[in-house]
Parts: sequence; structure tokens; C-alpha cells
Amino acid sequence: MILAADIGGTKVNLALFRQKDNHLELVDSAKFESRKYSGLEEILDEFCQAKHPELERAGFGIAGPVKDGKCNVTNLPWVVDIESLKKRLGLESVWLINDLAAMACAVPFLPDTELDVLQEGELEEGGRIAVLAAGTGLGEAFLLPDQSGRYLILDSEGGHCDFSPRTKLEIELLLFLTEKFGRTSIERVLSGPGLYNIYQFLTEHHSFEEPSWLTQELQENDPGVVITKHGLERKSPVCEKALEMFVSLYGAIAGNLALQLLTRGGLYIGGGIAPKILPLIKSGLFMESFYSKGRFKPFMREIPVKVILNDKASLIGMAHYALGDKFAR
Repeated sequence: MILAADIGGTKVNLALFRQKDNHLELVDSAKFESRKYSGLEEILDEFCQAKHPELERAGFGIAGPVKDGKCNVTNLPWVVDIESLKKRLGLESVWLINDLAAMACAVPFLPDTELDVLQEGELEEGGRIAVLAAGTGLGEAFLLPDQSGRYLILDSEGGHCDFSPRTKLEIELLLFLTEKFGRTSIERVLSGPGLYNIYQFLTEHHSFEEPSWLTQELQENDPGVVITKHGLERKSPVCEKALEMFVSLYGAIAGNLALQLLTRGGLYIGGGIAPKILPLIKSGLFMESFYSKGRFKPFMREIPVKVILNDKASLIGMAHYALGDKFAR
């Protein structure tokens, strides 16, 4: 049995897989709210006591940079140490990698039914692959195929690179966020909290009114969820505009990533937000920004671009990584 974990700032997802007929079969899974627990070990104890799994190996994808088998979790006051995990689980075959790297590991195994195609492009077999995922934060990871058919995995903290505006409105957004935070990373605009940052900018600097019913909803619920709901339903002009800016920025940043890595093997959009706003992503806003790279517009039309629909992609990727059949470790 393989234990796979996806550890984020908002939630921890755990799953048990078994290998059957050359593919992975999901046996069981559970979700935990990260901030209700003092650390990962407490969650593992609760899960294992309930499931009693006979584990052979385990893999943990975690939100943050991993160095020497340790990670200070981004957006959580946790330190996760691979040696502690080995002792806790009584296993030697345990791996700890970045959560977006884990999601990238799922890409070679996802069927067409679990992907939504934004652009077929011209797929190059053996081409480089990139994954960009907005959720609680913003993650990036890459797969570089080698001559043997295996993949070298490159993790990244590219979400914390500087936000680079393209338009007068985005320059104003940058100035607003710089005054608020001191420095503006891409994650400040392209994430769940980033969507709320855009919304606040529009209400404070562009004369969008916030009706009382919306003020109340924002106070009582996750602002990103509220803005998404009313933006998609066209119930609130400011929510609609914030969501449109978000999607446009998503496409632009995805295009930057495709140029930086020359992702002829495909650019994949992951994370929890994209499937929820898929109608707006497919409206043309995303791809218009993706294409807008000057003389490289023809090249951008060659890049396959797909949205990952399977919300367990990181778990699937982590389980395959633990098996070690496709990835250089």
C-alpha cells in the first residue's frame, strides 16, 4: 500500500493507493483542515488509526521548498522532516518533495477525460512540460524528459517572483499592492488571496461600489469564493471585473512560463481555482493574454495548453513518484 499526501496551507489531503495491473487504484482518501492541527504528525496519527493501512512506501508533496529532507511549510507554522516521518510511519521508503512537483508527476498519467483542452497546439513528444497552479498560493513545477523516457523534476518558488504589470490598470494595481505589502510578488495577484487583493484595489481606486449584501458576504465567507461566485453569475460588476483581471493575468503568466521553459510538451494549469472558473478561462480572456507575446505569438499558438480537472492530481503524482517508475530521484 502507498500513502500519498498533499500538504497545503489550507488543507492536507491523504490517500491510499495500491498498484494493480500496471496502474494505481485509489483505496481510500481523507481531507483535513491544516490549521486545526499542530502539525502533520497529528494528522497522520488520526488517519492511520482510522484506516490501519499496511504501508510499503509513502510520499509527501508539500507547499514550500524542500532542502535536506526538511520543509518550513509556506503559509503554515509547521516544519516537516523526512526522518521524523520515517520514524512515525515505521518506513524507510518515504519521500518528501514540493507539492507542485508532485502535481507535475501526475501529468504523464492523466487520461484525456481528466483534462480540459484550451489549445491543442503541436505536441512534441519528449518536450518539456510545465505546471502552473493558483490556489492558496501560486506554484510552478517542470518535467524535463531524458533519453531513457524518464523525467527529471524541477521544483520552483516562481510564485514569489516579482509581479510585472502590462497595462496602465495593472501598473496602478502594482502601486496599490506595493504600498500595502512593501513588495509585490506574482502570488499577491494570482491566488485565492490575490483575487481579493484585486477586488480591494478596484473598490478603493476605481469607483466600484460594494453593496451592503456583498460586504456582509465577504465578512462571513471566504472572499475569494464570494468574488468568484458573483463574478461568474454577473451579479456584481466589481466581482466580475476582478475575476476578469485575474483570468487575464493567469493567461499572461502562463505564457511567460511557456516562453521561459519552451514547453513544447505542454503547459498545464492545475490547482483548485481553475476548474471553478473554467467558463471564464475558456471565454478567450486567458488565451488572449497567453498569446500576447509580440513576435512570439506564432510560437505561443504551438504550445499545448490544458487545465487539470482531477482534484487528486497531486496525490496521484506523489504515489507514482513513490513508486519511482518514471522519475529520476
